[in-house]
Amino acid sequence: MATPAIELEVGGRAVRVTNPDKVYFPDAGYTKRDLVEYYLAVGEAALRGVRDRPLILKRFVDGIGEEPFFQKRAPAKRPDWISTARVTYPSGRSADLVVADEVADLAWMANLGCVDLNPWPVRASDVGHPDELRVDLDPTPEASFADVRKVAVLVGEVLTELGYASFPKTSGSRGIHINVRIEARWGFDEVRRAALALAREVERRAPEIATTAWWKEERHGVFIDYNQNARDRTVAAAYSVRAVPDARVSCPLDWDEVAGVDPAAFTLRTVPARLAERGDPTAAIDDVAHSLDPLLELVARQEEEGQGDAPWPPHFRKQPGEPTRAQPSRRKKPKPRE
Repeated sequence: MATPAIELEVGGRAVRVTNPDKVYFPDAGYTKRDLVEYYLAVGEAALRGVRDRPLILKRFVDGIGEEPFFQKRAPAKRPDWISTARVTYPSGRSADLVVADEVADLAWMANLGCVDLNPWPVRASDVGHPDELRVDLDPTPEASFADVRKVAVLVGEVLTELGYASFPKTSGSRGIHINVRIEARWGFDEVRRAALALAREVERRAPEIATTAWWKEERHGVFIDYNQNARDRTVAAAYSVRAVPDARVSCPLDWDEVAGVDPAAFTLRTVPARLAERGDPTAAIDDVAHSLDPLLELVARQEEEGQGDAPWPPHFRKQPGEPTRAQPSRRKKPKPRE
């Protein structure tokens, strides 16, 4: 029996969608076709967050009720119009990743079960130098979304003081993301270090609700995940649908919306109309690429005060100047002197 399929014409490309009626979101009843049509509706705006960027394919082939698998190499069988870029992982191994540069690419990925879009913060033309600094606000279980909003507003204030234009969005889950376009002149390590300095400045101003503590047992309030700027880390791009029951979307916001935003308002069904009515809050994100220097100056000031590096993700090699990479409760205690 032949696999049910439809063919869509997208920007002059023929995109085949197999099993279009397969339910991807059981609670909401949304199908694969609904997902594909969503990405067609927001296509140009969604491309702004992923265009010319290598992407990890996070595939929910049977819908969000099953665990996804991460495809860190471009599929061998793919349309001839799909381009790729070679990236190097922290292990030293390299792989060719899919690069999205037109709306048909988004529809093709949705057909593969890619509910959300997960780009590297680099362009295919220069995979060693990020052009985007990412702030990922991740609330601890006891934190409220009101705490997340407060920390996001503070991040925006610090970035403005440093001369950066920044662009907030809901994460589509429990957090908020804030992106800044930067000049592609610095490597991953420097961008990550700059993100850590920014996070520490926010923590200094609001220690009761913001934290940079890497170890979960030491966290409180809202964790500012500086390590999302390390090599091979990705976050869901703007306009990504997320794998949650109501098909929420990582939705760009104007800064005046952040203090009162309700992430439940942005779903696969509601965001296309919002975009059509209000336009895209990230429309100007590529207008200016900022220097990292103001943040690197903040790094230098903090280092003079004794604040060095912080722990890296576990799959990275031990880094120069990195503190002990061991959970505090499991560290060996020094033997008492006799």
